[in-house]
Amino acid sequence: MSHRSQKAGGRVSLADNARFIRQWIENPRLIGAVSPSGRALAKTMAGFVEPDREGHIIELGPGTGPVTQALLARGIAPERLVLVEYETRFCHLLSERFPGVNIVQGDAYSLKETLDGKVEGKFASVVSSLPLLVRPERDRVELLNQAFELMGDDGLFIQFTYGLTKSPMPMHALGVKGAYVGKGSPPIVLNIPPARVWRYRKAGRAGKPRG
Repeated sequence: MSHRSQKAGGRVSLADNARFIRQWIENPRLIGAVSPSGRALAKTMAGFVEPDREGHIIELGPGTGPVTQALLARGIAPERLVLVEYETRFCHLLSERFPGVNIVQGDAYSLKETLDGKVEGKFASVVSSLPLLVRPERDRVELLNQAFELMGDDGLFIQFTYGLTKSPMPMHALGVKGAYVGKGSPPIVLNIPPARVWRYRKAGRAGKPRG
């Protein structure tokens, strides 16, 4: 959020919840939640990003920007952030709240095409708030594959999920088993509903995901 939005406190939170509910009613498959990520969840996601790694940080499905704010608070420079958002209203809101951040409107599940020619330089990490569990396994796997094509073998893919029992990426399916390794965080019970954060890397590049 901008400094002005932070001062607004609870009023902004209520407004953001209203925006999410409206967008969720219009298209629940795209939004996947009726409220923005909570502060504890956003901070956990940002905490797994490695600020010293060279390259842009891609954020998928930023919505109203709670994870964006946490990434900036972690010390990621605005010009390093690339926000990929499908909804026009959220894009306008993000541009007002986060000056200097790269905002690309488009489909995250066609990530390579969406970013083609839009951002120059390397990509270090992907931080995703997409509702993966509403999508077919093939779409999820293709998203992971595209992300690592952009990042290279040393990239890091960070994803949160409300599913507490298993990876939101289908590691058993479509040739993924053996290609990537994943590790989930403990449940973040301060978030409503509770969530977990998963980190994925290419197998054999860095052992198991750190953290």
